[in-house]
Amino acid sequence: MWRLDSLTDDANLIVTELISLAVDHGRLSSIRVVVSQPRLDGIRVGVVDRSKTALTRGMDSDGDQRWGLGLVLVDAVADRWGTEPYRWGKQVWAELRENGVT
Repeated sequence: MWRLDSLTDDANLIVTELISLAVDHGRLSSIRVVVSQPRLDGIRVGVVDRSKTALTRGMDSDGDQRWGLGLVLVDAVADRWGTEPYRWGKQVWAELRENGVT
């Protein structure tokens, strides 16, 4: 519908990883997948859950980033990603653009 078919595979990978993270870490009975088009050349996908635990870019004692494989994949594929806290939970989202420039 948005004519952004080139983003489909990456969006599917990101949504799969974010759902997996929500299921593994949130341990809650429901999640919601959100897909929007904030700009003409890109999409934003997100997974909303009721866990208030934020997923962030952690640092180990050597100053290196440390994440689970799911966030490593999201970080490698997405143009940008983050966590949006809600009063009752959070949304972890990622943005993709056709030209890959943010």
